[in-house]
Amino acid sequence: MDVFQKCWDFRRAEEAKEQGIYPYFIPIEENHGPRVKMQGREIIMIGSNNYLGLTQDPRVQEAAIKAIEKFGTSCSGSRFLNGTLSLHEELEHKLAAFVKKEAALIFSTGYQTNLGSISTLIDKNDIVVTDKTNHASIFDGIFLAYGLRMGVTVKRYRHNDMDDLERVLSRLDPEKPKLIVTDGVFSMEGSIVNLPRLIELAKTYNARIYLDDAHGIGVIGETGRGTAEYYNRFEDVDLIMCTFSKSFASLGGFVAGDERVISYIKHFARPLIFSAAIPPANIAAVMKSLEIIQSEPQIVRRLREIGEKMRREFQAMGFNTGESRTPIVPIIIGDDTRTFLFWKALFEAGVYTNPVISPAVPPDRALLRTSYMATHTDRDLDQVLDTFKKIGKQMGVI
Repeated sequence: MDVFQKCWDFRRAEEAKEQGIYPYFIPIEENHGPRVKMQGREIIMIGSNNYLGLTQDPRVQEAAIKAIEKFGTSCSGSRFLNGTLSLHEELEHKLAAFVKKEAALIFSTGYQTNLGSISTLIDKNDIVVTDKTNHASIFDGIFLAYGLRMGVTVKRYRHNDMDDLERVLSRLDPEKPKLIVTDGVFSMEGSIVNLPRLIELAKTYNARIYLDDAHGIGVIGETGRGTAEYYNRFEDVDLIMCTFSKSFASLGGFVAGDERVISYIKHFARPLIFSAAIPPANIAAVMKSLEIIQSEPQIVRRLREIGEKMRREFQAMGFNTGESRTPIVPIIIGDDTRTFLFWKALFEAGVYTNPVISPAVPPDRALLRTSYMATHTDRDLDQVLDTFKKIGKQMGVI
């Protein structure tokens, strides 16, 4: 049997292309934030994680250019050796203060942040407890820990179901170290973790909490500090992780917590030690974005208002928006093919969404993931709503 046989056997993508409903890897020719150019046409973008619209902010762009002029285009080495710039340390101090923790550590991608932090913290004979719908990078961090150190115990609980989490925790050895890992805002459906109840259970069963707030920071909380601020529970969350590719208009990620814990991750995380450091332009873009978030809280309020409007209007039309409480608003269709057909009709009408099918969501829960930017205009939003209403009626979804 040829190791490449699985490649020859994979036909799903080709079949979708033949049917004219393949929705992935479509290049963006120009990016102007809420509106982009794709296949020579202007498209309203409601599939981006650029929640605050800062990728197009001239202040962010200028900061990135100046960083290149001073430091060049690359660090050409890992953080562990020659790749740490003064910019890295400056940003780490500012991020730690922003999420009310002692220290922070920057990784080159958000994926690597979870991969490195989780796999470093989980040791042989430790127990990690995870929501079944957590991001893939969380599971890969767990799998790496398991692969490196046989003896790690992995337990899953039903999505955001605190009764099921308690069931799982109550059956574990009370003497073994435990880490509960959860998303803050769940990326596919825009729901928010029941953090107060999770904290209560962690204290009862002597577990630590790792909070992935990639889709929470910059999005929820009065000043955009994420899920911990939303519930006012910063002191009860042990580690807070976030990416830079969403609200921070860049690339990379960070984890923040007690100084001794962050120092341990810094000295043992393989994805940090064996990867090149995040480039100067990316760091400068995050730094300026953080400054804007702190000085202009109205952009977070605008994003919240947009999310509330779109959710309210979609529900009034009869669309199923699941448990969304954020500017991530899913339109749940159910059937994979029907979801792709809906996506295609929207795209042809000038609206870009993300079609999401299993295994990214449970079977029979295929959806169109819509997400919004603070820079979307009312005209953009009304055009989106009109297009959804028209196509939804044509397809019998509403």
